[in-house]
Amino acid sequence: MLPSQALLPAVVFALTALQALASDTFIAAVYEHAVILPDPTEEPVSPEDALALMNKNMDVLERAIREAAQKGAHIIVTPEDGIYGWRFTRESVYPYLEDIPDPVVNWIPCTDPSRFGPAPVQERLSCMARNNSIYVAANIGDKKPCNSSDPKCPSDGRYHYNTDVVFDSQGKLVARYHKYNLFRGETQFNYPKEPETVTFETPFGKFGIFTCFDILFYEPAVVLVSKMQVDTVLFPTAWMNVLPFLTAVEFHSAWAMGMRVNLLSANTHNTSMAMTGSGLFTPEGPAAYHYDSATEEGRLLLAELSTHPCLSPTYPPAINWSLYATSIKNFPGENDTFLGAVRKDMFTFGELRHKAGNYTVCQGDLCCHLVYHMSNKRKDEVYVLGAFDGLHGSLIKYHWQICTLLKCLSTNLSTCGQPVEMAQTKFEMFSLSGTFGTSYVFPEVLYSGVQLAPGEFEVLRDGRLKSKQGTSKPLLTATLFGRLYEKDLPHPLRTSL
Repeated sequence: MLPSQALLPAVVFALTALQALASDTFIAAVYEHAVILPDPTEEPVSPEDALALMNKNMDVLERAIREAAQKGAHIIVTPEDGIYGWRFTRESVYPYLEDIPDPVVNWIPCTDPSRFGPAPVQERLSCMARNNSIYVAANIGDKKPCNSSDPKCPSDGRYHYNTDVVFDSQGKLVARYHKYNLFRGETQFNYPKEPETVTFETPFGKFGIFTCFDILFYEPAVVLVSKMQVDTVLFPTAWMNVLPFLTAVEFHSAWAMGMRVNLLSANTHNTSMAMTGSGLFTPEGPAAYHYDSATEEGRLLLAELSTHPCLSPTYPPAINWSLYATSIKNFPGENDTFLGAVRKDMFTFGELRHKAGNYTVCQGDLCCHLVYHMSNKRKDEVYVLGAFDGLHGSLIKYHWQICTLLKCLSTNLSTCGQPVEMAQTKFEMFSLSGTFGTSYVFPEVLYSGVQLAPGEFEVLRDGRLKSKQGTSKPLLTATLFGRLYEKDLPHPLRTSL
């Protein structure tokens, strides 16, 4: 006897879950979304108008989710601000917020939408997941009432949180995360009282989730990976690219390699604000990525990833990031150095004056070492070795140690550190290392046109970032990003609450 129509979805889900459980891999997707933004206003719109705007964005997301599911994806991540944008004051964002319960309530909004009051956005996201049998991660806003018994309660009697939610393939709410490290413009939201480390189990691995600016800080990003030991991190973001170092694909790929974890990064797409760059990043490098600063189109990315990357035969070993650099004396070569600004950070640079050489540049407690050989030494392009050891950021200050092989904007040395997207010089080899005072170092190589270099470099166990052969494309940067979390200054906004 054939199963009834009512039993078919459950049977399909059970078979899918068993297949995923038996597999060493799963298919992941991210969608870079060109968000439909509301009109700028300081006055709140009606709830109906707010929902209408959000439904327009969810129409686009639903098409991407359906396509990802049809292509076999088990999970999809959508961007930060992907449902209503970011043009808000505290007052004007309120109609876009919903009360999001703790996932322990065991709730499927698609089948029980009114259990916790009006929740049309959660209902629709839940149904997208349920109807397509796929896990869906999205970024929305949570509102929580408070009163005078809470000394930190805002004057309007409510907390607003930048919030990630995850619905499983049956539409159940399985994760809720409140962003802990708000970017300087997010005045419409409140800081959670404590950092959250949110994880959830699936048939295809253990997942964690955090949002955008969070990736630069110990809590929750490092805690989630090092202490909670997740296999994969979901990462909704609205990342504004900053060359020459902090482009989305460059740093997010570097972070995945440095932390030795999968990172599913879904960025907002808005070229006027330099927002682009999404990817499925692994400990070995990018499985798929997208960077497009020329068009206003969204993009769906899919890739097959290791369910438990730490069990993969290609899982990279632990690195002693300072072993090589601290074992050698200063390289011979020209030691003339000069200061140059990367945005507001003052680097110590040394010009690479010859086609090949050995160089050392130091700043603070950091010495950066480079061995290199250019394929051709062009007269119209200048490269430098740079070192930075200090606090970065205007309002929120956090400590970087950076070693970089960097192309300058022009032959004028005063342009070294300014944004540059194109280059013409290839390298036959390079080896970059530094005397880092931290085990948290993130490596990446960026080619001309803001392209990554998957498979073309390696990190040796002694901490050297080394080209495997010659670079296949002209080089923009080869960089080791070190984070000394213990030297970060106290957060000026969170500590004043």
